[in-house]
Amino acid sequence: MELHQLRCFVMVADELHFGRAARRLFMTQPPLSRQIQLLERSLGVTLLERSNRRVKLTIAGQHFLRDARHVLAYTEQAADSARRLERGEVGQLLLGFTAVSSYRMIPGLLECADTALPDVRVDLREMVSGAQIQALEANMLDIGFVRWSSSAADFHYQLISQEPLLVVMANEHPLAAHATIAIADLDEQPFVMYSPDEGRYFHDCIAGLFAMAGVSPRYRYYLGQTHSILGLVRAGLGVAIVPAAARHLYPGQLQFRRLRDADPMAQIYMVSRQDNDNPAVAPFIQMAGAYFAGAQRMTGEPHFPEPA
Repeated sequence: MELHQLRCFVMVADELHFGRAARRLFMTQPPLSRQIQLLERSLGVTLLERSNRRVKLTIAGQHFLRDARHVLAYTEQAADSARRLERGEVGQLLLGFTAVSSYRMIPGLLECADTALPDVRVDLREMVSGAQIQALEANMLDIGFVRWSSSAADFHYQLISQEPLLVVMANEHPLAAHATIAIADLDEQPFVMYSPDEGRYFHDCIAGLFAMAGVSPRYRYYLGQTHSILGLVRAGLGVAIVPAAARHLYPGQLQFRRLRDADPMAQIYMVSRQDNDNPAVAPFIQMAGAYFAGAQRMTGEPHFPEPA
């Protein structure tokens, strides 16, 4: 029994006329009759009663027609699923991201993915940039959102967002009275710093900024995550420099100010392996690229838009 024979039988059963069925199948009547005979022979039953005037389904044919329709529908569904899987419209994707990007960027991107790729399951992994790169190298991530790029030939990087670094302080801190902050204002200030291990990107950016300005804050604590730094700042244990996305945490409880004599920016890159064979990666990257390009058109620079 072949699928072609089932299609021929279903068409004849629908038309109850070999000539009309043959025309709909774009074939002549003799080969169609031959396919029905071969099907009946393989089953060992008579499916159609034929006469010069009419074609009629036998009792066995009526029951077989129902099952034949199910087989053909399931076969088409399986074929469609395979095609969609190959196109990356169905599947699973492991997505890495840094903690700060989860405040606004990642939720907006996932909302877009739910619409554009509803049948792709996205599993999230919150990781610092270095850990994401290692996971990508080990094929334990499909796509990452990291703070820095490298020249590795087997990785593809795309700059998708950048945001300013801001000075943050408790509401009652004396510096909160200033509209902007000079780097020199941070000299000898108690300071909550990013860890050189877990928060290496921000640690190096901020330390380099201070070194160039000849400023020496009093580093009191080193932490890897922005939300932990903000908790200490809110408690009055020091000031800090954090990415602008952190403004969405502790609303009204902290003061954020731009630096007056510097404009440090923090980047986020979308990264994937060139040789990743997950079919869902390419359409997700294309969707994400269009999403962030829309954000860029709104702001004029690769920057994730702030909420209204």
